[in-house]
Amino acid sequence: MSRVFLGAALSAVCLVASAPVLAQKQVIKATDVHPLGYPTVEAIVRMGNKLEKATNGRYSIQMYPSMQLGGEKEMIEQAQVGALQIARISVGPMGPIVDELNVFNMPFVFKDEAQMREVIDGPIGAEMLTKLSNSSARLVALGWMDAGTRNVYSDKPVTKPADLKGMKIRMMGNPIFVETMNAMGGNGIAMGFNELHQALQSGVVDGAENNEPTLFAQNHYQTPRGKVYSLTGHLIIPEIFVYSKVSWDKLPKADQTLIRKLSREAQLEQRKLWDAYVAEATTKLKAAGIKFVKADKEAFFQATQPVRDKYGAKYADLIKRIRATK
Repeated sequence: MSRVFLGAALSAVCLVASAPVLAQKQVIKATDVHPLGYPTVEAIVRMGNKLEKATNGRYSIQMYPSMQLGGEKEMIEQAQVGALQIARISVGPMGPIVDELNVFNMPFVFKDEAQMREVIDGPIGAEMLTKLSNSSARLVALGWMDAGTRNVYSDKPVTKPADLKGMKIRMMGNPIFVETMNAMGGNGIAMGFNELHQALQSGVVDGAENNEPTLFAQNHYQTPRGKVYSLTGHLIIPEIFVYSKVSWDKLPKADQTLIRKLSREAQLEQRKLWDAYVAEATTKLKAAGIKFVKADKEAFFQATQPVRDKYGAKYADLIKRIRATK
């Protein structure tokens, strides 16, 4: 009997001793609108693996992909209150929160994707992350991600502004995007990403605009209004991944430093994943019969000049720096 009591006592001591260690383990909730395997998702999953290894299991990242926690608007709101920690968000919906980010949301602000990458990897990108982190958004900006070039897809070719006449095209919820599509000749419709597939299926919209990986991964190409991909190239918008400030402020400084280091690695790793996925998605889309059509980019550039005139004046110095980036 005494041995039984002694064993029980020792077990209790061991449980008490281990309790603080167990309490230190934290599961970081991360979310994305895209499915597992998509470059933005995979980059954060790999970051989580590195974080868990570097901290001997004190931290791990649990990914909630495919809009499990809602669309980007809901993701931002949940991160702001600490209901989740990491969210990957397009700069589109972040523009209304931090005005300076809108410079990236203007049509044809970047010459090409290579220039966009140089900008987000360099001083301008670092300044923008700091502005977001220091704003009232209650978010800590960890890094950038590549989202390629956005083009129009619908059930017919769009090669010039006149082709968009009377067409309702879904745009992200930012006035700049709606006005961009209106200037391009269409009718821009602000709509949550989580509503888009059904809208394309039912005809609530006549088309949308995004990159090749999204057209493929979200199965938009399987809808009646995702059969023709017109290379308008009107927007090159980087994406951003953020951490809930409520949760961030509870982390030890050393852990914050580690997460920032791994975030930079994730930014660069996502780049390689992105390029490979674009090539794969393009091949599969063409194999599925999706038509890729060249468009008159110069015509769309000229048509959208009023948008740059309206929104670009206050970012004049920043735009000069962007255009000077090689």
